[in-house]
Amino acid sequence: MKTTWYCPLDLSTVVEEEEDGVIYTVVVKQQHGTPNSVTSAVSRSQCAKAGTEEKLVLHLLHSFAMGDSSFITIFLSTYRSFSCTGRVLDILTDRLENPPGETERSHIRQSFNRAVCTVFSTWLSEYPEDFKSLGEPSRLLRLAPLFPQDSSSAADLRARLLRIAEELSEKALLPDSHRDQTGFTSSLPDVSKFEPTCILGFPAALIAEQLTKIETELFVRLVPYHCLGSLWSQRDKKGREGVCWSVRATIRQFNKLANAVLASCLWPTNLRSQQRARLLEKWISVAEECRARKNFSSLYAIVSALQSNPIHRLRKTWQETDREAVRRYEELSEIFSEKDNYSQSRELLKEEGTSKFANIDNRINNKHFNRCNAQGTVPYLGIFLTDLTMLDTAVKDRLDNGYINFDKRRREFEVLAQIRLLQSSCKNCVFTSDEAFTQWYQSVPTLTEEQSYRLSSEIEAPGEPSPRGLTPTVIITQCRDLSNSRSSLTGDSDSLFDFPSPVNHLLSKLTKHMRSPSVSCLDVDTSSSTIESTPATLTPTTPTKSHRRSVSCGNNPTYNIQGSGPDMQIIRIRMDLHDGNLYRSILVTSNDKTPTVISSALEKHNQDPQQTSRYELIQLLPEGKELVIPATGNVFYAMTSSSVDFLLRRKGGNTPLGSSPLSTETSATFPRIKAKGRRLVRTLF
Repeated sequence: MKTTWYCPLDLSTVVEEEEDGVIYTVVVKQQHGTPNSVTSAVSRSQCAKAGTEEKLVLHLLHSFAMGDSSFITIFLSTYRSFSCTGRVLDILTDRLENPPGETERSHIRQSFNRAVCTVFSTWLSEYPEDFKSLGEPSRLLRLAPLFPQDSSSAADLRARLLRIAEELSEKALLPDSHRDQTGFTSSLPDVSKFEPTCILGFPAALIAEQLTKIETELFVRLVPYHCLGSLWSQRDKKGREGVCWSVRATIRQFNKLANAVLASCLWPTNLRSQQRARLLEKWISVAEECRARKNFSSLYAIVSALQSNPIHRLRKTWQETDREAVRRYEELSEIFSEKDNYSQSRELLKEEGTSKFANIDNRINNKHFNRCNAQGTVPYLGIFLTDLTMLDTAVKDRLDNGYINFDKRRREFEVLAQIRLLQSSCKNCVFTSDEAFTQWYQSVPTLTEEQSYRLSSEIEAPGEPSPRGLTPTVIITQCRDLSNSRSSLTGDSDSLFDFPSPVNHLLSKLTKHMRSPSVSCLDVDTSSSTIESTPATLTPTTPTKSHRRSVSCGNNPTYNIQGSGPDMQIIRIRMDLHDGNLYRSILVTSNDKTPTVISSALEKHNQDPQQTSRYELIQLLPEGKELVIPATGNVFYAMTSSSVDFLLRRKGGNTPLGSSPLSTETSATFPRIKAKGRRLVRTLF
């Protein structure tokens, strides 16, 4: 197979060649010499585009020589999407046992040995956890003696592998109760010591500094490949409870902060409206300070909590809130507008991602910058999770011939590289802990949805319309038609912060063979209730309210991809399960019949897809209405455009759609870990 493109402007030819299980993109460039020279130089590079698992792994040892200089970094960042550490090590070890070249001194052998040292040095430096998670040391004991004997770097690698093998051997001898647990832990809070109004006694700058300390430490420890859509979408499957632990930790902190805002504003129900308004003003000031420190994660958590329905509906409290504070709050809220796929947030990361300070108004500049140390940028991780999830949805994992689509991994790496660059800006940050605030923060009780709404109703009786003009629109749950977005993946960006969002470009290339997407990013845990394991959802409502927290990126979620297959739409389907109401996103095309959609939904909910005939599909319409999709109908054309929410109900059942007064409302924050029996929020992130 050979496809050729000729580029006259730079005198280069791009050729696509298949060779021994790998498809290469070959670039041949002709470089003219000096004006007096009659000869010209020709350079040739071969970049792997797709291939079998074995050939892609072996390409690690030849990529530099072939001009594919970024392959090792990209492969090590993304290989978990199509392989595993043990399999990659086995392939490389087999090759090391049969190295090229007749003698140890041959040029071919020496070049091969240098490539081996480069691959394993990079791997051990960037991802040592891969080797430590093998479980048993046999692979490392087989690999270590195969490194070159006449190289100091090889000797160092051998010693590092043997140390890890020794640790694995010792760990295998320990009982399960003594083995290290991966992730983050925290002590249980002393709820009896919680004083909601104590937050007023802490300066806003101190609160923001402590929150930035927490967020920065979590962000630095974030493992970028945990954000890959193929891994994140599998996190709630049986046997994969421990995957993506670093993302889960970030989510828990986001929800913990949002809950702290809610609890401090709602818990003292006997406060006068003027007193409660001071609490809102305090958190608005904290949000400003987080903005000054480029802590977008905490900023978004605070804004989301203030936008949540229990606080949003407090008409009298908002009327007593300082008008200037409300104006600043609305400006901060605009940062996270879902318009154009979080375009404003992306622009801020582009402008400030590598700068010393945030570029905000002069009042904050003059007041606080002299006291703020140079800090990195802590982003709202949901933007990257959204891009990677939709990228995983939009591009096939394999080509029609079964080859692994490595071009998809290159595109995923562009997003991961943005995360890594932001992490590098945070690694040298230094903070000082404040014990008093830490104790208060740890003492905040977790409010359930029902508790939040009940407290809000005690403060102001339901039924009175909110005067707030700012409608809560916080969370992306589906992707709009991004073909009109202002940016696309051009591949010629000069900066990692030129955030072109691969989603915008790649959705235009969706094919009819695309599998159902794994868009839902709910975090599930059925462990005992603690402040960390069961943070509350934050937006209870009544049937009279319609502040839907879960919104799309645009007004029309239907994709009409010209010339590439049927029309498409992402819908969300809920099942009433024993461990909560869990929403999953499903891609529906204009070819899909009801049984196909029901089968996909059952599979997404880890139910038996063979039980399709026992369920009916119901579209949830505004004002509590329902539309039953015909059993043999075309879902795409049978559904109305007024809602993308569906319910999978067992036939003959009497599942009460409105069994909870909170059923029409969703979470304002990150997806959160839920205890058994509680309703799960239906958000992408």
